[in-house]
Amino acid sequence: MSLKQVNRDTEVDERLAALMTNANAVRAVASAVEGTIGPKGLDTMLVDKFGEVVITNDGVTILDLMEVNHPAAKMLVKTAKSQQEQVGDGTTTATLIAGSLVNNGVEQVVKGVPVVRIIEGIRAGVKTALAFLQKEAQPLDINDPLLKRVALIAGREHEDIAELTLEAARLVGKNKLLDPNFKLLETVVAEVGAKNEVFQGVVINRTRMNRQMPAEIMGAKVLAIDDALEPEEIEEEALATEAGFNRFLQLQEEFRNNIQKIVELGVKLVIVDRSVSDAAEEILSDAGVMVLQRVSNKELRKAAEHTGARLIKRTGLKKDISEIEKLLGWAERVYEDEKLEHVRILGGAGESAATILVGAGTEEVVGERERIAKDAAAAVQAAIQGGIVAGGGAIELAAAREVEKERQKVRGMAAFGVDCVIEALKRPFSQIVSNAGFNPLEKVEEVWAAQAREEKNSLGVDCDTGDIVDMLERGIVDPAPVKIHALRTAGEVAEAILRIDTIIKKKETDTPDGRGKKEL
Repeated sequence: MSLKQVNRDTEVDERLAALMTNANAVRAVASAVEGTIGPKGLDTMLVDKFGEVVITNDGVTILDLMEVNHPAAKMLVKTAKSQQEQVGDGTTTATLIAGSLVNNGVEQVVKGVPVVRIIEGIRAGVKTALAFLQKEAQPLDINDPLLKRVALIAGREHEDIAELTLEAARLVGKNKLLDPNFKLLETVVAEVGAKNEVFQGVVINRTRMNRQMPAEIMGAKVLAIDDALEPEEIEEEALATEAGFNRFLQLQEEFRNNIQKIVELGVKLVIVDRSVSDAAEEILSDAGVMVLQRVSNKELRKAAEHTGARLIKRTGLKKDISEIEKLLGWAERVYEDEKLEHVRILGGAGESAATILVGAGTEEVVGERERIAKDAAAAVQAAIQGGIVAGGGAIELAAAREVEKERQKVRGMAAFGVDCVIEALKRPFSQIVSNAGFNPLEKVEEVWAAQAREEKNSLGVDCDTGDIVDMLERGIVDPAPVKIHALRTAGEVAEAILRIDTIIKKKETDTPDGRGKKEL
C-alpha cells in the first residue's frame, strides 16, 4: 500500500471517528429521556452531589439538570431548550427525532454515503414531512371538547391541572392566546400548601414591608417604580465638603417632597424593583400605603400591565403631580395572603390577566406540578394557535409514509438521507409502544399497513390493549405547532452535527476579563 493511500485512509478514519463520537454522545442524551415518552412513560430521578433529588418525566427538565460535557450533546440539549422556549412542549419528541437522524446518518456514512448527500436527503425529507403536518392540522376552537384532551395529555392525565388550564385560557380569551408575545405558561404559579385555583389578576411573590401597612386595599391606585425608592446618592468625597453636605441635605428634602406627592395622589400600592429607604417606608406606612420592595422585574411588568400603570424611575417623581397621576394604574382589590407569603392584585384597569395557582404538599412535588401545569398551558395555547393532529406517534408515522412516497423523486445517493428521515419519524411511535410493553417493530408494521389500507393517518395503538385504534376518535391529540417545531429543530441540529468531520481542542486563551487563561 502506498504512503498516499495510508494517509487517505487515516484521514477517513479520523473523520469517521469524529462522527462516531458525536453520534454516541447524542445517543446518550436521547436515551436519558426516551423512557419518559407516552402514557406509560416512567420518571427519571436526578441527584446532585449534595443529595438533592428531582423526580420528573419532563424531558426539558431532565436535559437541563443532567450533567452534559460533550459539545454535540450540548447542541442537542440546546435544541430541546429551544423547543421549550418556542412552544413549551415536545422536547422529548424533538430529542428522539434528532438523535435518530444523527445515528442513522452516521450509519449511512459508514456504508460509504457522502455526508453532503445525506444532508441533502434529510432536508428534502424534512421539507416533505413539514408540509404534510401543516396540511393535516385541524383548527380547534377554545370551547371544543378536544381542547381538554390536549390539556390532559400534556398535563399527564392530571384532571385538576387540565381544568385549571382551560379555565385560565377562557379567562384570557382567544385573542390573547393568539398573541405571539403572550405565553399562557407564564401565568402558572406553584406554592406549597396552596389550593388549586384560577383568578383574574397577578401574584407578587413578596409581602408588605411592615405589619403597620394595610394587608388589604379596595380600589387602589398603583405606582410602579422600575428603580430604587431612595434619595440620589452623593460620593463620600463630596460629603466631606460643605457644598457637598448641603447638596446631600437638599437631595434628602427633595426626596421627602417626592414621597409626599405619592401620598397626596392617594396612591395605595407602591411596587418597587429595588430597595426602599427608611424615610420612604415611614412616610408611606403612616399614610396607609402598601409597599412591596425588591420585586422581580418580570412580576413588576406583569403588575404594571394588569393595572395599567406605567413604569417610572425615581427621578420621574420630580415631575409635576398632575404628570405623575397620568402614570398611575388601578386595581379593584389588593391583598396579602399571609399563609402563602405573596400579594395578589385583582381586577386591574389594564390588560386582562389570569393566574393559575397550583398547590402541593412538598417542595419536590410542587416543582413537578408546576412543570406539568406549564406543559398543559403551553399545549393548550399551541393548539389554539395552530390546531391539532393525531397523537400517540400516529401522525409522525403517517408523515414517514408520505416521505417514503416522495423518496422515488429524489435522485442519487440523497435518497439515503431521506431514509434517515423516514426512520426518525418512526422513532416517537416506536418508543411510545415500547414503553407500553409492546414490540415496537411489530406495532410499527401493523399500524403502517393499517394506515395505508384504510387511508387513515390517525390510526395508532391503544397503549393499554395494543389494539389499533383511531387516535382522533379516542381524543388522543397533540398540538400541531409542537410536532412541526420539533421536526424542524431536530432536522437543523442533526444537519449541524453531521457536518462536523473534525474535532479540534482549542488552545488556551485569555479570558475576556483578563483574569488569566482558560482551556476551551
